[in-house]
Amino acid sequence: MKLEFDLESVTVTEFGVGRDNGDGQVFVAVPVDADVQAALHEMAQATWGAMQKIEGGPVKYEPSEKHGSIEYLYLPLADDMAASMRELYEAANLDIDGDALKEPDNIFCYFVRLIDNKHRRLTALRRASQFKGVLKKRLIRLVSNSLKLIQDDVFKLDSDFDLLIDSANIHILRPSGFEFAGKLQQAILDAVPENIKVIRQNLPFVDLDGVGKYAAKHPRAARYLASIRTQALTKNIDKAALKKVCKNTGVEVSESKGGLVVSAGHEMGFLEVLDRRRYELELVKGQPERFKAASRTKLNR
Repeated sequence: MKLEFDLESVTVTEFGVGRDNGDGQVFVAVPVDADVQAALHEMAQATWGAMQKIEGGPVKYEPSEKHGSIEYLYLPLADDMAASMRELYEAANLDIDGDALKEPDNIFCYFVRLIDNKHRRLTALRRASQFKGVLKKRLIRLVSNSLKLIQDDVFKLDSDFDLLIDSANIHILRPSGFEFAGKLQQAILDAVPENIKVIRQNLPFVDLDGVGKYAAKHPRAARYLASIRTQALTKNIDKAALKKVCKNTGVEVSESKGGLVVSAGHEMGFLEVLDRRRYELELVKGQPERFKAASRTKLNR
């Protein structure tokens, strides 16, 4: 996958931070000098370089997967889960706030917005844990052959960003940073009613009310729902086949008025079935074994 941006031909560099102001999260621009701009540009180059060294190429981000600390994932910018990052990328004019760093505890991320010589834009973002953590430490510097404490506030840039955003995709290096900055958990919980609505269209023979109520209070279940909807995993499911898989993998369902009802306490298991995570093997004749996949990759053959 290529980057829709030329990192070697940057013409504009804009720095900013994301703040939690109590009423929500806002992004503002902060003026910086040429040296800081150059450092931010180098961070963006280092991020793209790190992504290219990861074997296997980018894999599409799925909310139900347990991703590693560092992976190269991507998410189309048009995806519903990209809403917060898309808003930052598409913002035409950010408010300029030179005092934004005076309250570092309210800063949850920092970012750079770049423009290349073809007027294409790139946004790179990093969670602000290390950036503001230095403020709580005692730092010294050499002045006139003696070491002195630094009295001013000091902010530390990282060596790379958590993600890059171009016109087509969010390129993710650290999934946890993307989920935090993009407010993914709350967004996925908020999307439960809509996801249930879409899935119900493909499974009219399943009573999903109990599953929806459960997912609204359990983030992992809500993630499975989002993944099931995104992957369109409920299309053309056969009722008898679904009932059989549930029985074989220990998920209790019953029939009522011609439809399937998921028993209380088995909502998560049912979602794992739909997300292709529960399965049964019988390698020893007469001894079937049930398993749950922590991750899954579909085989082509």
